[in-house]
Amino acid sequence: MSIKSKVNSIRRRLMQNITRNIGSAHFSKGGDITKVNVTRILICRPNPRLGNQLLMTPLLQEVIATFPNCKIDLFVNGNAAPSIFQGYEHINKIIRLPRKPFKELIKYVKGWMAIKAYNYDIVINVVKNSSSGRLSAQFANADFKFFGDDVDNLAAKHTDYDHIAKYPVYNFRHYLQVLGFPENNKPVPSLNLKLSSEELANAKNTLQEIVKNDKKTLCIFTFATGDKCYKNNWWQPFYNQLKEHFPEYNIVEVLPVENVSQINFEAPSFYSKDIREIAAFIANTELFVGADSGMMHLASASLSTTVGLFCVTNEKMYTPYGNGSFAINTNTTTIEEAVTLIEDAISKKKKTAN
Repeated sequence: MSIKSKVNSIRRRLMQNITRNIGSAHFSKGGDITKVNVTRILICRPNPRLGNQLLMTPLLQEVIATFPNCKIDLFVNGNAAPSIFQGYEHINKIIRLPRKPFKELIKYVKGWMAIKAYNYDIVINVVKNSSSGRLSAQFANADFKFFGDDVDNLAAKHTDYDHIAKYPVYNFRHYLQVLGFPENNKPVPSLNLKLSSEELANAKNTLQEIVKNDKKTLCIFTFATGDKCYKNNWWQPFYNQLKEHFPEYNIVEVLPVENVSQINFEAPSFYSKDIREIAAFIANTELFVGADSGMMHLASASLSTTVGLFCVTNEKMYTPYGNGSFAINTNTTTIEEAVTLIEDAISKKKKTAN
């Protein structure tokens, strides 16, 4: 671990210790929310990572389904949010903090002050361990504030409560039930980028230009950050196995912004820096395979069947779900077994389609 990473790790732990009690024993019960015309909601997730912002989309869908007449402000970090949430008509304003606050201090302060400009009906901190999320929820003006803390009986009730996209939804439902709403036991929404028909059609043409045939396509992404990245000595034999087991399919590699390949660019490839173009491209493929990463969550949000490869991170927290998606722990699963699982997934899709 680099010195910078160690410093950031210490900083995060320090801030979490300082802020963990902010709002931990409180979400406003001052009034009957069932009698409130909820029109203005603030959702706080000031984290710049692509995956973490995509993992907000199930909660966003839940909030909109519950309060269909609401307008939602997002308090986020970085520049990806406008593209990620482009398809959500209920988004009123995206309040963005700069990724490097000390270099853009005025913009950083203005971002924080912006959440004070309105009186919200509800404020939601998405992730309990986010110190800036807790602070922003506390800082905002609202009658009802949900801070995202674990609810013990929910963990016992829902086996998937550990999932970072699902527990905010379960918590939100719990808070509303305490405040007078009926119990909601519907499945948690999947990640969803809400791609347009035009985006999907353009990407279909792009894919056709690459493969130049009518066969279905498997999509692979061979990169990830840090220890999550599988090296060439894993990807090369895996790619060879895919070619052997799926001769009736194209195999196309989506390249990262770094424009590198763990299979030495052997497969036809697609490159873009536009996350919606990438997602639409993946949506036109039969199945996506990649390590736990923002790209994996982007594939999931494209509504493609997504196979996530896990070796260091907690798959219970980040596993792709919905649309036949699943995780493979490569510490306990061989390449041959992984390919068999993919064969089973494709077989299930064929049966469903028929």
